[in-house]
Amino acid sequence: MFCDKCGATVQGDQRFCSRCGKEFAPGTMMGFPRRNRVAEHVRLLGILWLALSALNAVGAVVLFILANTLFARLPEISGHPESTAWLRPFLAVIAYIIAAKAAAGFFAGWGLLQREPWARLVTIILAFLAMFNIPFGTAVGIYTLWVLLPAESDAEYAEQARSVGAA
Repeated sequence: MFCDKCGATVQGDQRFCSRCGKEFAPGTMMGFPRRNRVAEHVRLLGILWLALSALNAVGAVVLFILANTLFARLPEISGHPESTAWLRPFLAVIAYIIAAKAAAGFFAGWGLLQREPWARLVTIILAFLAMFNIPFGTAVGIYTLWVLLPAESDAEYAEQARSVGAA
């Protein structure tokens, strides 16, 4: 049996909780502590966002290197400089966008691990954007929305952020 205030293990004949000191009235039923869905999943979610962002950062670096090496010489090699000259700057811009997405993901993952109050909203926004990044971004986005989007998740996450901030 468990204390319904702090969740500590309590013997059936105990009158007071050994952890929080709550008194149990005779005949009071003690139950299991209420599960906090956000607390169970937010650490894994932060790690997944850091891993997805690392993959995005590697992709951005590879694309930027390709744009400035292989595609920088493509107009000279192809013999038609006017038809492929736009490709290098276009790929460089795409690499910068992917790098910005990776930086935002690192920021969100770190915020979730630290239980920062703003991290829930930032991560939800990034989850909607990650849905287009098939297959890993879609999986992390769906998992993020499943954990953080319900209304009760807001209260649970805010409670965690307050408890971590107070400690």
